[in-house]
Amino acid sequence: MIQEQQWLLSLGTFLPLVGVLVMLFIPKKDEVAAKGVALVTAIATLAVGIYTLVQFDYDQSEKLQFFTTNKWITPIKATYTVGLDGISLPLYILSMVITVLVMVYSWNHVPEPGNTKAFFILMLVLQTGMAGTFVAQDLILFFVFFEVVLLPMYFMIGVWGGENRQYASLKFFLYTMFGSALMLVSFIALFVVTKNAPGVNPDDANFSFQWFDEHGRDIARDTAIWIFAGMFIGFAVKVPMFPFHTWLPDAHTQAPTQGSVILAAILLKLGTYGFVRIAIPFLPQAAVKWAPIIGVLAVIGIIYGALGCLAQTDMKRLIAFSSVAHMGFVMLGISTLTDLGISAALFGMVAHGLITGMLFFVAGSVKERYHTLEIKRLSGMLLQMPKMGWILGFCAMASLGLPGLAGFWGEFPAILASWDPLSGEGLPYGGLSVGLYQGLTIVAALGTVLAAGYLLWLYQRTAFGEVSAEFAGTGHDAHGHDSHGHDAHGDDHSDIHDVNTFEWIAWTPLLIAIVVFGVVPSLMFDVMDPAVSLITDRFGGK
Repeated sequence: MIQEQQWLLSLGTFLPLVGVLVMLFIPKKDEVAAKGVALVTAIATLAVGIYTLVQFDYDQSEKLQFFTTNKWITPIKATYTVGLDGISLPLYILSMVITVLVMVYSWNHVPEPGNTKAFFILMLVLQTGMAGTFVAQDLILFFVFFEVVLLPMYFMIGVWGGENRQYASLKFFLYTMFGSALMLVSFIALFVVTKNAPGVNPDDANFSFQWFDEHGRDIARDTAIWIFAGMFIGFAVKVPMFPFHTWLPDAHTQAPTQGSVILAAILLKLGTYGFVRIAIPFLPQAAVKWAPIIGVLAVIGIIYGALGCLAQTDMKRLIAFSSVAHMGFVMLGISTLTDLGISAALFGMVAHGLITGMLFFVAGSVKERYHTLEIKRLSGMLLQMPKMGWILGFCAMASLGLPGLAGFWGEFPAILASWDPLSGEGLPYGGLSVGLYQGLTIVAALGTVLAAGYLLWLYQRTAFGEVSAEFAGTGHDAHGHDSHGHDAHGDDHSDIHDVNTFEWIAWTPLLIAIVVFGVVPSLMFDVMDPAVSLITDRFGGK
């Protein structure tokens, strides 16, 4: 553990709340000031994140850096402990980048009703919850940050969402709360069991990750399996894994564009991160027993998500179902309990955040222009909005796992790892069934074919062909002027124009990142691999 610059992670996590405090004193009517303070706060937070990137010691990425620990809630042995290693660094930075880009996009895309101040405050609170979850090194602290993101997203969907927003937000809230309750019970059970283990001084017990790292492996296997079950449901709901996924399409479809982007890019990763950071390293004896179940459910999710996509008539709902399939690949990689599998899963988490975040950005802009996302009503985007059409095509190719783009390095290594999972004689907790996993590999590979099918089908129907008669003759330039230079914002569909300045600023970093990580995946793998090896070493395998 490297304990220099101990203030850095706390600053990066809580700085957005300073912006919230300032915004509370801004009058509701002064929308420009509210936007400005929110954007400046998000940029300042990202600057702290970039400084963290520069100061991070990449030669020791397996060690916790900027580590600090202090007493917090003494009666329950909870500590304020934060630290950053190669596993959490990419996700921590991604949360900051996505927040800034969503703020930029929101500058002229604030959804109705127009309470701009409240909308931006919720985004800053979300930022704190997301960043805190990735740096927390104490189970109670992790749980608090994990839950902090719940309320802002609930209000974002419930207030600024679509026609069925109340239903979608309530479903999201109840599902996540149910999972979180079981997760908290598991955390408490883990604490009690390790505290009362033979040879342990109960006064030394606390909720820090380090404590469970040292003592979790001593728990009896049957007890560990039951504790893991609670964590499994808590994290699986958040991922979401099949069959806990049903809240996701509703939440995505009804959420405003900003909510969908944050949900897809960051919030879904809190569940997969929980598996990698908490469930698997703390309870390796249970992880080996649960891994085949996780692997089977992951592959069912891949196929189910793909078939669900083929059945959709709404562009945003199709992208939401694709997340179920993509997170299936992430969970399949995690379930192999190998270096390659878990590294692929972590890469896939970041790649999915970049690509699906972009797809939801594009879907939001299409909805704003056409006032519909029904696939059968959209066509000829390449003729009417060529830049938007090309961006959609690029993101579709990235999403289906085209080599040379980031999506490939999340899916291909995960499939490769599942062919050769943790196995062999003499492992401390046993190995996995190679036959089962090789069967899962074949089915998962078929899922990539289905992914190509539904994404190309979506792109063909929305971008190719003639412009739909409903929208014909309504194309305009990026400033909303028609072919005669007149302002054209009168009727329902008169604001169909190509990518505007705010969209270019918000989207360009994501598009560049998709290419850079696709061409040079070692930028991320080299940072994550040493930290992943520490997790897989305890299984005694590869």
